Amino acid sequence: MRIRRTKLEIVFDIFNHTFLAFWGIIALYPMLYVLFASMSDAARLAAHRGLLLYPLGIDWTAYIRTLQHPLILSGYINTIIVVVAGTAVNIVMTALGAYFLSRKNVLWKTPIMIMIVITMYFGGGLIPTFLVVRQLGMVGSLTALIIPSATNAFNIIVMRTAFMGIPDGLEEAAIIDGAGHFRVLFQIILPVSKAILAVMILWYGVGHWNSWFSASIYLTDRSQWPLQLVLRDILMVNMGGNSSLDGMVADLDTAESAQIREVIRYAMIIIATIPILFIYPFLQKHFAKGVMIGSLKG
Repeated sequence: MRIRRTKLEIVFDIFNHTFLAFWGIIALYPMLYVLFASMSDAARLAAHRGLLLYPLGIDWTAYIRTLQHPLILSGYINTIIVVVAGTAVNIVMTALGAYFLSRKNVLWKTPIMIMIVITMYFGGGLIPTFLVVRQLGMVGSLTALIIPSATNAFNIIVMRTAFMGIPDGLEEAAIIDGAGHFRVLFQIILPVSKAILAVMILWYGVGHWNSWFSASIYLTDRSQWPLQLVLRDILMVNMGGNSSLDGMVADLDTAESAQIREVIRYAMIIIATIPILFIYPFLQKHFAKGVMIGSLKG
């Protein structure tokens, strides 16, 4: 059955779609600008003013020079290690905490929950955290980027709320069959919580991928730098010293060097951003559902 729509409804839909499309383009344009600029000829881009709606001549020089940088490959490897290992540790620790806090008749559950919430508002600060990491012998190791951030109070609360929405009958049936708490969590609770797991993986994974500050504090060897710290070093303005960007254009004269620098910066942003953009579509279908499940009061 086809529903007849009034003229006012049609006008509203046209206005609504146009309005949303307009703001969507505004939100998307900065990324398109960076993409088009990274593919453009350096000289033409330097002379261009105003909006950039397409690449100004296809030139891959910036990408070639960026990928030839000695720290790019090691940065990618280090970042992948931190993202994979860190996210795995995050999911396990968050799931354990959320499962404990979501069970009924657990001793000291309320005081422990209060202490977890307090950590969302008060922290020891950078210096005490550094001293703890140093005493544990993790300075100069990638574990310093994983262990100190093993879990997050807010994410524990979100996952706890999702677990509280799972019917008690599933757990009770598993316990009657002789299952322990670890088996209930990993074989019963988590398999039916794919939506909230997708949210946690996305939140933790993107957090690790974009993190650079902890690496700048704890890592002393440049070969251990994650990609974002390498990106910062390349994009950093040369303040009287030699940045990595200087070495990438050392074979060019002053004019060419100034032009290619800007394009290299754009290319580096695209190289560092594309992997995480490809991962998001695979988790996107669970994302909205997971956020809603975790936000409902159990």
